[in-house]
Amino acid sequence: MLGKAGDSLAHNLLKFVSVDRETPEKRTADVRRDDFDEIFRNFQPDFAAEQAGRCSQCGVPFCQVHCPLHNNIPDWLMLTAEGRLEEAYEIASATNTFPEICGRICPQDRLCEGNCVIEKGFGGVTIGAVENYIVETAFAEGWVKPPRPARELEQSVGIIGGGPAGLAAADRLRRKGYQAHVYDRYDRIGGLLVYGIPNFKLEKRDVERRARLLADGGVVFHTEFEVGRDAGLAELRARHDAVIIATGVYVAREIALPGSGLDNIVAAMTYLTASNRKGLGDAVPAFDSGALDAREKHVVVIGGGDTGMDCVRTAVRQGAASVSCLYRRDRDNMPGSQREVSHAIEEGVDFVWLSAPEAFLGDRAVEGVRAQRMRLGAPDASGRQTPKPVPDSSFTLPCDLAVTALGFDAEDLPAAFDAPDLGLTRWGTLKISYKTMMTSLDGVFAAGDIIRGASLVVWAIKDGRDAADGVDAYIRAKAAGDAVAAAAE
Repeated sequence: MLGKAGDSLAHNLLKFVSVDRETPEKRTADVRRDDFDEIFRNFQPDFAAEQAGRCSQCGVPFCQVHCPLHNNIPDWLMLTAEGRLEEAYEIASATNTFPEICGRICPQDRLCEGNCVIEKGFGGVTIGAVENYIVETAFAEGWVKPPRPARELEQSVGIIGGGPAGLAAADRLRRKGYQAHVYDRYDRIGGLLVYGIPNFKLEKRDVERRARLLADGGVVFHTEFEVGRDAGLAELRARHDAVIIATGVYVAREIALPGSGLDNIVAAMTYLTASNRKGLGDAVPAFDSGALDAREKHVVVIGGGDTGMDCVRTAVRQGAASVSCLYRRDRDNMPGSQREVSHAIEEGVDFVWLSAPEAFLGDRAVEGVRAQRMRLGAPDASGRQTPKPVPDSSFTLPCDLAVTALGFDAEDLPAAFDAPDLGLTRWGTLKISYKTMMTSLDGVFAAGDIIRGASLVVWAIKDGRDAADGVDAYIRAKAAGDAVAAAAE
């Protein structure tokens, strides 16, 4: 017999055979096209518990295995199903510094939910929405507190970059008692979370809420501070006991095509940053002049990743006359989240699959994009089919604004930071020891996209936490060595 505890567990869980997978209410496309609000509502309590109860509590939780942070997903699903939300939040936040952010922007279809063992035949558990519900409940109930260390340490750590990796490192170091200082070139803390990701995926108030908590917990933010301009890396190393570089990668990959020098051809991050700043109430001359405003324009976005999806969906909300996405492979081979593609299609974006740009057309400003049809050939080294041009298949799309979303490369940090001994990989990212997260410079660590290239926010959070642990071990070892040396004198 199961007994009362077993009966309760059986009552609250294993509902996937009788309860269908559902997401929170999604606003209709004709409504959400007109604003930048998040497209999903939050779960209601009973509905969240029911969806969490679909978890099979499998012996080998592939959802956890395929989460970069290895979140204890089955545990907090079980606690949610049983109504024990404060405990669920404690479990969720134990491994994830920003669970409410991951719940909103992680591509769960490629990670946890896509690897749920009940995905085939029943539809995976709605993990991301339940995670978001848990944390929003925790905020509403006052369970989320600023980082408060058990004891203060005198050592300080300088963190270059206020994006997800830098903030995750700052939170973890502060909880350990270190004096954490975050240096960021922008006027707001959040990096990509504020300036790169549109509101309909992540509202800025959610990022600001976390930044306030960190500040309340003692993290010191130095905004509009550019390393290399306001201080060199050497100065920061002298100022702090350790340094973490978490700058991200923002150098847009250029497109070498005829006509690429025409006006109104812009990089994705330039376009998204202007839109986000406008939404924040900033003065954005390039937007106000119309150069970065898609209103009544024929917009063509080149690239099929998540950044490209952010661009096409932003253009829709700005009132574009038409929005097209050129991608050289088919939908099944797109690198971006399939859910984002579905949302974009619902909102009226035209995807021109198996098409690659050949040239930009126009006299002074772009007036059209000439493209060529492609077919998929044999797989390349990564396993993806290689696109091949189809002869005599060129066509032209009308275009008043072209946005290139071809990925990002790293800035030349050794030159920018006046640190020639800072080692790089052949991709231009920082070379580190993945055991310690330390770079080629003693006491200088790195985390996030600057070590792995443009990647997911959840990976940046993991790297930030790992770098903080590396710093902690380094400072402790150094202090122990100093103590031994002092005793020997």
